[in-house]
Amino acid sequence: MPLEPGQQFLAFIHERHRQLRGNDQPPETLDAWQSQKQELRQKLLDSWGGFPKEPCDLAPQKLGELKRDGYRIEKIVFQTRLGVLMTANAYVPDGAGRRPAVLCVHGHWKGAKQDPVPQSRCIGLARLGFFVLAVDAFGAGERGIGKALGEYHGEMVGTTLFPLGLPLSGLQVYENMRAVDYLLTRPEVDGAKLGITGASGGGNQSMYAGAFDERFGCVVPVCSVGNYRSYLGAAACVCEIVPDVTTYTEEWALLAMVAPRALMVINATRDAFQFSVGEAQKSIAQAQHVFRLYGKAGQISHDLFESGHDYGKEMREAMYGWMTLHLKGEGKGNPIPEPPLTPEDPETLRCYPGESRPDSFVTLPKFAANEADRIIADHNRERPEHAEQWNNSAMRMKHVLAEHVLGGFPRRSDAPSTSSENNLLLIETEPGIEVSVTMPTEKGGKRSLAVVVDLDGSEHARGTELARSLAGAGWEVIVTDLRATGRYAVKGDQIGRAPDHNSTEWGLLTGRPLLGQWAWDVRRILQVIRGKTDAARDITLFGIGPAALVALCAATYDPSIGRVVLVNPLVSFRSDVPYVGQRMGIFAARILRDAGDIPHLAALLAPRKLVISGGLTGGSEALDEANLKEQFSFTRHVFRLLGVDAHLTITGENAEALVKRLS
Repeated sequence: MPLEPGQQFLAFIHERHRQLRGNDQPPETLDAWQSQKQELRQKLLDSWGGFPKEPCDLAPQKLGELKRDGYRIEKIVFQTRLGVLMTANAYVPDGAGRRPAVLCVHGHWKGAKQDPVPQSRCIGLARLGFFVLAVDAFGAGERGIGKALGEYHGEMVGTTLFPLGLPLSGLQVYENMRAVDYLLTRPEVDGAKLGITGASGGGNQSMYAGAFDERFGCVVPVCSVGNYRSYLGAAACVCEIVPDVTTYTEEWALLAMVAPRALMVINATRDAFQFSVGEAQKSIAQAQHVFRLYGKAGQISHDLFESGHDYGKEMREAMYGWMTLHLKGEGKGNPIPEPPLTPEDPETLRCYPGESRPDSFVTLPKFAANEADRIIADHNRERPEHAEQWNNSAMRMKHVLAEHVLGGFPRRSDAPSTSSENNLLLIETEPGIEVSVTMPTEKGGKRSLAVVVDLDGSEHARGTELARSLAGAGWEVIVTDLRATGRYAVKGDQIGRAPDHNSTEWGLLTGRPLLGQWAWDVRRILQVIRGKTDAARDITLFGIGPAALVALCAATYDPSIGRVVLVNPLVSFRSDVPYVGQRMGIFAARILRDAGDIPHLAALLAPRKLVISGGLTGGSEALDEANLKEQFSFTRHVFRLLGVDAHLTITGENAEALVKRLS
């Protein structure tokens, strides 16, 4: 039975995952696993954008202390990267001597390390004699954009990191490793006896950091383990997204990387599908195989609780017993009753109470903007001085963009299959993916032909001032619905400011960013249009708003398109605020770092005709014509090098004036 239009994209993604991981087999020998593990470490590091070669000075500061019965709570800040401060609470048991330590990562509780749920396990562990370090993840808790607690670091906040090639998942792993570095500076800590635990997003971080940093002897992810396939169809925070990860592994291998160290996986019976008992069992079964290769079958445990998504008392008691066995060498790993505890008022735990955090504090978007400035400066230093130099650079950029950023394009066949439905032409751009276009009612003729791409769909495109002005000036206008947009939109796709949140994440996880998929759809649409219209007719490709980058990428690889018009495009991937009014899917991982900023990509269209009409910053601020020309000065430089300065138009005109210019 044919799929409904809104179901096609997810079915395509599931088939993509099946092709990538459907034939996976666990390693047969320990040597085979150890070789696989080293390769996996390197690929994870690549997905995370690498870690600094030299760690910065931690420069820790103690900003306050609370004395409690049997322990004290210290308010600590330390550097994870130069100028980037992590806020933390150290729970220090009374008494002398070195103790095992546990890093507690909070997950998506609104108060972060200050929330009563994360607090409870910290207090319980401290009262059982563990040194505990609770940290705020980048963008959460005391590290939000504003100074109040309760911010969420996902959707368009964390998305500012994707173009840099530094996804939030990797930043968090590195910061948790720096937290271990801090623990090792404490005289109260036995550095050979370290554990990590967290739930939800904190459980993911426990798995990733526990797999990657072998200083952790005991790893306890809670309400977070399932498998990557179960993420395909669900909503996840961007902090849980490792770009391209299913192109080289599944989640079982991350769990197996903990072997032969101790691993306890906790799942709840009433949790979401992606964290469900059944999905977790699939991963754990293969991870157990690796533990057996080490002769350490007893080092992995899977504990189930009748619960929703939580880190409740019974779960904590199971964790206490596991940590006590593997970090203290005491007991048999059975649950240990939780000591009496009373969480603090969240405000009392803050390193920077109220509005006292310094204004210079580096927030996540500020960090993203600083990194973007550095990357853009590097690209601009490579400004070509002659045409041959640019042609060589452009060839390299096109290869990197296609193969390493956009995920590669399918092998192109001569004629996409098409069918008609009412006034729509339906095109299968690749197996399982259908897109729709409206074709002109008249073939041939002298009128100009416009293909308008709008990621809000064809109905929205028809109602834009641009489309109305084109039609009023006698143009034949074609509008489109690309995959996962318009009539093919995925149900429940929007999260916060990101209308394409989930579909974007599924594309990233499977190594086919939406930007690349959309660019391919446009290329196939243009191929069909050329076959159904007078071959001599000029086709102008328009991209509206976020779709401008789609049009730009499609035209880069389709030299038959002689003119491209970008209408109110994003002018730079750099933004010191969360993206506003953009599509998450255009922010392909590594695009700024490996290929270039939008002005560099725009230069790839030279010597063809390019019109840039208006432009918006990441925060949706419109640039006037003077600033727009300054922003695209690199683009202008390349067009001049090639002797086609007149082929680049940068204007702030409204739609009616723009169409008059083009007609």
